[in-house]
Amino acid sequence: MWGKTQAMIPYAIFLFALLVLGYVAGSLTTLADAFPSRYVQHAYRAFNALALRHAYAENPYTSNLWVPARTPQRGVTVYDAERAYTGPTLYATGQGAKAILIDMGGRTLHEWKRPFHDIWDESAAVRNPVPERQIHFRKVLALPNGDLLAIYAGIGDTPWGYGMVKLDWDSNVIWKNLDTFHHDFAVADDGRIYGLTHHFRMRPVKGQGHLKPPLLEDFLVVLSPEGRTLQKISLLDAVQRSRYSRKLWRILHFSLWDPLHTNDVDVLDRKEAAALRPKVPIAAPGQVLLSFRELDGGTIALFDVEKEEIVWALTGSWRSQHDPDILPNGNILIFDNLGDFGSRNASRVIEVDPATGGIVWSYSGAPGHKLFSYWRGVQQRLPNGNTLITESNGARLLEVTPGGDIVWEFINPIRGKDGAVVPVVVSGTRLNPNATVGELRAVLSPSSLPVEISSAKPRIHRPYYRLR
Repeated sequence: MWGKTQAMIPYAIFLFALLVLGYVAGSLTTLADAFPSRYVQHAYRAFNALALRHAYAENPYTSNLWVPARTPQRGVTVYDAERAYTGPTLYATGQGAKAILIDMGGRTLHEWKRPFHDIWDESAAVRNPVPERQIHFRKVLALPNGDLLAIYAGIGDTPWGYGMVKLDWDSNVIWKNLDTFHHDFAVADDGRIYGLTHHFRMRPVKGQGHLKPPLLEDFLVVLSPEGRTLQKISLLDAVQRSRYSRKLWRILHFSLWDPLHTNDVDVLDRKEAAALRPKVPIAAPGQVLLSFRELDGGTIALFDVEKEEIVWALTGSWRSQHDPDILPNGNILIFDNLGDFGSRNASRVIEVDPATGGIVWSYSGAPGHKLFSYWRGVQQRLPNGNTLITESNGARLLEVTPGGDIVWEFINPIRGKDGAVVPVVVSGTRLNPNATVGELRAVLSPSSLPVEISSAKPRIHRPYYRLR
């Protein structure tokens, strides 16, 4: 027996040597980008994508739609009615394709809900959608008449943009556009909708040899008010032919397959353009403010839709940012996901002077209320000067004063996995009840009933909004 074992040792050593040589050869060909390294890389990425899709299907709690619960508290935990901007709040979470309207006490006023598989058909760009529990509303917007615009996203899929839908008050479908809309959209004064889609690009990017196809290519898409596609522009090509194309060279290696990762679009109206123009003279109504997460670590830019041209761009101390908004004073409010990572391991909301790139105001959390969201994140400057913040990874919404005091906080009450995990909050917007009309306004009315909060602090009894 020992003799046979001894005879096998040289063969084992030979096979081991072959494996080592194969590994070394594969590494060298990959580094040199020589044949067949591209095929190996594509196969590896495809295998990882399939494995991830299978893992999320087996256990959705492992996806980034769910995060560990930071606190056992649920619902509204802080409400200072004297300083908060009172009004209904619309939000969406990682727990499915639904949008929820709540009052200042966290009580549900209304829900819009429409599963993606209900509206999927052969016109969809996504041929094989993931299971429904991996699909959620990524962005929602309540219209004055009670209709809802929403985009679907599928976690564990690429492209992950699944489409846009317009629902009525009862969640009936008014129209749908099943192109790969993702992240964000904006509605212009004329009713046209500006959104983002992405598709795999199989052809090279001229002059950018480090961008190897296949890679994700972002497009700006203009829709009619009825959801019909009017215009579609490659943002990758727009960046490449702009004077900012050098920024394409400053992309982290692991992001080269998704070199822009455009995550925000806002259309400038006359007031916004007028506010921005003293600091960015080229600003004009109808231009689009874009956010590129990966480009040079985080770039915001103005895009001229008619010329299909990037006319202005700015980078700064922010990193992996989301949701730049133009303020009435001409500054830009940004959710800075990782810009404060080194010093405090935290995210921050910053107000930036676009003329200098300097930060004139910031909020990065408070004692016992850490602010950190690796993914996503939204903010809204309210009419009273406060800021509503959507901390996605914290699964909460919070309203802070200019001085940083928290005057309202809402923590997603849904739990999973025996209370250990909570769905992320992906978007949050405070509505002005005095500016809404139609059905949306009809269901909202002041009440003198008390607000119940879930913290251990004394309950604050203030007016809130509820269904008639």
